Amino acid sequence: MMQKEFYSNGKLLLTGEYAVLDGALALAIPTSYGQSLKAAPTHSGHLNWVSYDESDREWFRAEFDIEELKIISTTDAKTAETLVVLLQQAKLDNPLFLSDHEGFLVETHLSFPRSWGLGTSSTLINNLAQWARVDAYELLWKAFGGSGYDIACAQHNSPLTYQLKKGEPHVEETSFNPFFKDSLFFVHLNQKQSSKEAIAAYKNRSIDKESLVKRISTLTQKMIAAPNLSEFEILMEEHETILSETLGILPIKQKLYPDYAGAVKSLGAWGGDFVMATGDESSIAYFHDKGYPTVIPYSKMIL
Repeated sequence: MMQKEFYSNGKLLLTGEYAVLDGALALAIPTSYGQSLKAAPTHSGHLNWVSYDESDREWFRAEFDIEELKIISTTDAKTAETLVVLLQQAKLDNPLFLSDHEGFLVETHLSFPRSWGLGTSSTLINNLAQWARVDAYELLWKAFGGSGYDIACAQHNSPLTYQLKKGEPHVEETSFNPFFKDSLFFVHLNQKQSSKEAIAAYKNRSIDKESLVKRISTLTQKMIAAPNLSEFEILMEEHETILSETLGILPIKQKLYPDYAGAVKSLGAWGGDFVMATGDESSIAYFHDKGYPTVIPYSKMIL
């Protein structure tokens, strides 16, 4: 039995954060960063798992009983327990998974820092689904929940629109390739946001979700078709205003960068991970001076 290898792209949600959960049309981009998974059969009788970060440093290790899928030893109990949930669900979805071998050595390699929030979990789930031959969306929803746009990014190699219709994912690759892309940057906020907690907070708010979905879907279409940077910036700010009113939270620019000349838009779970900013080379210096060292140009981030 040969070693198997899988790879999945990371993700960024440019429009539709939160509202995508209720059926809004969202624009997402697969990133040039991602995660690989290698699975090699062994005679150990166990499932040995080792995870490496972007610098090839080991950040997680665990050993599981391959039949019971119980933890024998690990360097991080919480991560190992999450992995057990995923492995057990994959086995429920495909009972043949892990049934025909004495053992496996699994290695995962990230190409981005775990703190960036580009899809450490979604890339793992998509890789695991490929290995187990199960549906990645089902694995995500049964184990964690979420909209599934991150799985779409893991599986596609170009910008895409994502929409849930009656609970089914509808994915279309789109030609989002604005001529002003050199004026777009992604700034990391130096804090990891829990998508799970952010989603729960959103779901607990009493809002007119039908109206929100319509407004955000329209904005997504307008942003994809924006003829120039100034129009795109107006739409970014409109999106921020709608979401800030919906969530009862200050827009990120008002909160962190009130003196910044360009537009700034939150992405994904508000308050963590990356924001999208418009500007030029001097913008990088602005964010560095404010204490945000990770500023990635659009062309470097996108696949």
